[in-house]
Amino acid sequence: MIDKVLSMWETCAIDLHVSLPKGVAEEVADVQKRDPDMLSRILMYAVTRRTIFDHLATRTAWPLERQET
Repeated sequence: MIDKVLSMWETCAIDLHVSLPKGVAEEVADVQKRDPDMLSRILMYAVTRRTIFDHLATRTAWPLERQET
């Protein structure tokens, strides 16, 4: 178990290309210039949050998708 926890903190750089609305892209570029590590922290937070949500959703009776009526 401890090995799995420690391996979560091993990192690997990737190139990620996304298309964003122009205004958002400009803000992201500005943040990247001011604090290059900020986007990495934001992405790590978002992925972690989504992973926790998915884990909790599969452990409960929540449907992940809306049921058709």
